Amino acid sequence: MRSPEVVIAARRAPLRPLLVKELWGMASGRALWTMLLIMCPIVGVSFFQAMSLYGESSAAAAGSPVLASGLSPLDGILVPTFGAFYVTVTLLFPFVAIRALGREKETGTLRLLVQLPYRVPTLITAKMAAVASAWLIALIPAASALVLWRALGGHLDAVETLNLLLGHVLYGLLIGAVALFAAAIAESAATAAIITLAITIGSWIIDFALAGQPGLAEWLSRASLTQTLRPFEQGLFSLGLVLGALAAVLGLATLAALWLHPGVPVRAKLARSFICAAVTGALLFLAAQTRTTVDVTEDRRNSFPAADQRALATLREPLVITVNLAPEDPRYVDLRRNVLGKLERVLPNITIALAGSGHTIVGRSSEESYGEVEYSYGGRSDKSRSTSHREILPLLYGLAGVPVPAPVPGEDYAGYPLVMNAQVALPWFLGALPILIVLAWWWSCRAPAIHPRFVKAGGKR
Repeated sequence: MRSPEVVIAARRAPLRPLLVKELWGMASGRALWTMLLIMCPIVGVSFFQAMSLYGESSAAAAGSPVLASGLSPLDGILVPTFGAFYVTVTLLFPFVAIRALGREKETGTLRLLVQLPYRVPTLITAKMAAVASAWLIALIPAASALVLWRALGGHLDAVETLNLLLGHVLYGLLIGAVALFAAAIAESAATAAIITLAITIGSWIIDFALAGQPGLAEWLSRASLTQTLRPFEQGLFSLGLVLGALAAVLGLATLAALWLHPGVPVRAKLARSFICAAVTGALLFLAAQTRTTVDVTEDRRNSFPAADQRALATLREPLVITVNLAPEDPRYVDLRRNVLGKLERVLPNITIALAGSGHTIVGRSSEESYGEVEYSYGGRSDKSRSTSHREILPLLYGLAGVPVPAPVPGEDYAGYPLVMNAQVALPWFLGALPILIVLAWWWSCRAPAIHPRFVKAGGKR
């Protein structure tokens, strides 16, 4: 236990020297710069391929407004480019984040660090700030792709671009928090890296193996870290997902703080960790109850046409939808994407029941009711096998007794076709940007060390 004098000194200790020490320790390591150099060709080739395919599609859409309306930079450029960034962050960023704590444990510096006039939560906060800064530096290749796309005349919608960036920020913070927690409980950086990769790659396996399965499997698939990004890549802002990700980051950072101090008995750490896990689980449960989602895409792909949106918002009575399909059925996937998900975002009172969850795909031909979807509203009901909103919405209007709204002229998405020379991206990602990164790395190695400044500015007791 610290004395009252030490506690008071910890509260008065300036945070700036600690932050400078952590940031410089991150920037002076080889892991960050090595990751940046590896990112350049991976992100660059992905961006080059995305531009090539987008240009070919744009050339084919010349003179065809229908084909041009399907050309969205979010799908064609942003998601593929940041997909490569996502893979490198998953596989390489843990090694950068672990350095913030793992090396101090291996060299014994941690025992000296915890004796400084700083509380352990303050130390973890500074390390999380350093991890977040490292992620921002790692964003340089992907961000330069956006700048290059705009320089070539490409279009970017600010809202949907920022929404996608928000998803990657949350994912990066999650990976960093997992890495810090692994470094706190492991005795070496290598062990921490294995633990972190086991969690991240394990979440991939869970997502691929259990996605679309009913019951407990579906709930477990939602725990995958990949699920953090999916709605943002689809152009949806999910408040519950944002709150859940922040709660998970806070919980992991708290667990790292509980396991950081080497002088606390393991039994006490386990007891406190159990309480922290329970509180984090409660916060995640509350976040999951938040259903607020907003369609931020420019083409409004996650919403019905504007006239239908306004008409559906006036339906106040409960709508009950009984779907006689299995979750893995492709028709259910289409129905979920085209109708059910959009209805959940616009109707104030809706209940969806999956009646066919106990069936399997094999042997359904004898069941005449399989594939039917029943809609009940205001004491009346009707059935349909369609998965298109063009047939479902008139059915709902008929149940509600309201006229079918007239479409709003001029609301169709025109698309952004662009034929460009994709080859101009390769010299930047394979030549100029790596050279700039090497120069920045060389400067960080030659810059004076700041540990003496840290001690003089406030690190001494």
